[in-house]
Amino acid sequence: MNLKWYYWYFQSVIPERICDEIVRYGKEQDKEIALTGNSEKDNLTNSELKNIQKKRKSDVVWMSDKWIYKEIQPYIHQANTSAEWNFEWDWSEACQFTEYKQGQFYDWHCDSYIEPYNHPEDPNTHGKLRKLSMTISLTDPQEYKGGDLEFDFRNQDEASQPRICREIRPKGSIIVFPSFVWHRVTPVTKGTRHSLVCWNLGYPFK
Repeated sequence: MNLKWYYWYFQSVIPERICDEIVRYGKEQDKEIALTGNSEKDNLTNSELKNIQKKRKSDVVWMSDKWIYKEIQPYIHQANTSAEWNFEWDWSEACQFTEYKQGQFYDWHCDSYIEPYNHPEDPNTHGKLRKLSMTISLTDPQEYKGGDLEFDFRNQDEASQPRICREIRPKGSIIVFPSFVWHRVTPVTKGTRHSLVCWNLGYPFK
């Protein structure tokens, strides 16, 4: 798929009070160890969990509150149009509030799966793929070091090199990108980085 734009961003568009409210709300909830793919903690051996934490180490909270979707979905629609992706999508998964403390990270990965979800009991997700990913920066960049969002476009452009996405550093900034684009969060070297991620689903590309 030839893309004119690999990501689309909006700097400092989510008000600080909303960012702080999401962080406060996330800290009040019971955190889970971040996993990868379709892994479920209760079904993992200690060895399997250790292997996952070599690739990803952070804590997460799931959020499905309507007021959060109301804040973020207009930007997802706008990015989809402005970047000329025009992907067909109709459902947002639960948002993932993520806390990266010193030494925590998420190595190279993409958010989409090869096969659509097989959830016959859930018509909102069954037969659909992750098409658009979105991340909001919730922390003032002066409060942490490291924790950079980086992209690798080489599966789309072999000549490209990994790129640090500095556009998302300001608090309240949003970035939207196709879910098949590879990316990572580098280790936090000081402080704590909070973010909110949301994946948006649609039927497979034709």
